[in-house]
Amino acid sequence: MLDRTRKRLTGPRARLGYRVLAVVAVGLLGGLAGLLLGGRVDTPVGPSDVTLSLRPSWTGGTQVRIPPLGSLRLDTHTGPIALQAQLSELHLGPTRALIEKPAEMDRLTEQVTTELWHGIVQMMVRAVALALAAAFLAGLTVFRSWRRALLSAGTALAGMLAVSLTAWLTFNANALAEPRYTGLLANAPQVVGDTRNVVERFTAYRAQLAHLVGNVSRLYAATSTLPAYEPDPSTLRVLHVSDIHLNPAAWNVIRSVGAQFQVDMIIDTGDLMDHGTRAEDAFAKDISSLKVPYVYIRGNHDSRGTQAAVARQKNAIVLDDATRAVEGLRIYGVGDPRYTPDKKTRGDDVTVEQMHATGVGLADRLRASGTAPDVIAVHDPAEAQAFTGRAPLILAGHAHKRDTKLLPTGSRLFVQGSTGGAGARGLEHEEPTPIELSVLYFSRATHRLQGWDDLRLGGLGLTSAQIERHLEPKPDRPVTPPEQPGPSPQQQTPSTTPATSASPSRDRPGG
Repeated sequence: MLDRTRKRLTGPRARLGYRVLAVVAVGLLGGLAGLLLGGRVDTPVGPSDVTLSLRPSWTGGTQVRIPPLGSLRLDTHTGPIALQAQLSELHLGPTRALIEKPAEMDRLTEQVTTELWHGIVQMMVRAVALALAAAFLAGLTVFRSWRRALLSAGTALAGMLAVSLTAWLTFNANALAEPRYTGLLANAPQVVGDTRNVVERFTAYRAQLAHLVGNVSRLYAATSTLPAYEPDPSTLRVLHVSDIHLNPAAWNVIRSVGAQFQVDMIIDTGDLMDHGTRAEDAFAKDISSLKVPYVYIRGNHDSRGTQAAVARQKNAIVLDDATRAVEGLRIYGVGDPRYTPDKKTRGDDVTVEQMHATGVGLADRLRASGTAPDVIAVHDPAEAQAFTGRAPLILAGHAHKRDTKLLPTGSRLFVQGSTGGAGARGLEHEEPTPIELSVLYFSRATHRLQGWDDLRLGGLGLTSAQIERHLEPKPDRPVTPPEQPGPSPQQQTPSTTPATSASPSRDRPGG
């Protein structure tokens, strides 16, 4: 029995089978290498250059990447090869012409379609030619035989035909109407316009594609005019968020902005939850996915249980009447003294004056401790103003509307908007509450604020995006503690600090 098995494994038929398998393997591997190497082309698409490429994938499909906004994925087909398109460069001259002459959008529709199709055809021709050449050369190198090299090339050709046939048989036209978004685009499906009738009306889809190119071009052109302040290795980048209010979409925005701006830490000035219940504690688990220190202070919608749930995350730093040095920055934080998740909760009738008085007591305690923080983080702006003169920068939230003021003592009060669009509360008004967050730039040497970028995404559906650059006019200004307890917010008359800014917006496609 063993001899018979050995003969079958080493006989002429077996050796022929091994040779066939070897030819097939070399042909397929060489063809795949050539396909991926040749399947890449840079093509103009409207005022931009787009890089089209083929890449191996278990699921196939098409991915469109628009840095720094994110990407969208279309389940166009299945198979081992996926198509990827990435915006690589924007030409400012044609972009400005597009912005200044709205009539150019009509011409752009035909131009985008033609140029994109031309790029795909060019990429496929190059990919097939290089795949066949690579398979032939691989066969010739391995087998030292022209005949087997041709068979390897034939195998590669058969493989490509099989992949093409699979993609054609599994092509899903509905994928154009059902994209999946990641990054900032996760909250902006309107970026490609109304897709309900895309399959039936391909002409409308072409127009939407042109509007997508036009809107992204406007955003890039506007950001190129920002003031010449570029963060460098000596700069500490801090992402300030607040009032997420249990909105899971906020995590996508925070992750994307954190990655694009390469932030060193995140400061959350409270109201992570909506009611502070135990059932909401699981929401805090996403903090661990952010991979940078997450400094948190409790808001009035956060319970002590919420605070404990945040503290359980390995990268979280919870501050409650305490100071901690994070990345060299000394941060004092204190949780909101109230727990008022709804109007029926006791303590919701606390006045602005009472909150300010609470802050005065905490500020006096901080002064008596001899601690001199670089940043103070509280939730309520009324309480925050009581810390005037105790630090160069005071961060707060609660108001669901961003604002910044330079106080007479030299302290800057920075109130963040709602990074969660105020959660369900954001739908109570005629206009949805926008998602707001800011990237703060500190000098690592002096720990002083040098400038900041304000990001704003336009409410439910996020049909607009805005970035504003601000420079601190006097980063090293003196900060003088008040001799007497600070006045209440009604008595305070802070001056608004001038700032340089450029505000790009991405309007609704077609609007």
